[in-house]
Amino acid sequence: MTDGTINDAVAVINTTPDAVDLLKDALEQAGFLVVTAYTWAVQNGSINLDALLRTYRPKVIVYDIAPPYERNWAFLQHLRRTILTDYQFVLTSVNVKHVEGLVGADDRVYEVVGKAHDLEAIVRATKEAARARPTR
Repeated sequence: MTDGTINDAVAVINTTPDAVDLLKDALEQAGFLVVTAYTWAVQNGSINLDALLRTYRPKVIVYDIAPPYERNWAFLQHLRRTILTDYQFVLTSVNVKHVEGLVGADDRVYEVVGKAHDLEAIVRATKEAARARPTR
């Protein structure tokens, strides 16, 4: 079991370099080892997500749902059914209201706009997820 402290790896998968940097910095300050990937690089195959995950073995994946929301949500669902079956997730978006309509009650979505309280909520959710057992 993990306690959400140093040496726990977290993967941040997001489309926006600024958001990746914000999340990486906040999670590293909380004691996580952070590995990052851009969503488009995963989607077009220029990064081997399976190899990245085998190498770093993250406890949690902080995954951003970006526009076009329906397509990106469907892609995440595909990943969850295939290579991301045993991971905890913290979902983020810049449009939480729209994404919550897609994900339903099964997943909480955290807003990423760069405000301190947003980042604190994501770090807190990541710590909680790092302590939980995989559910998928």
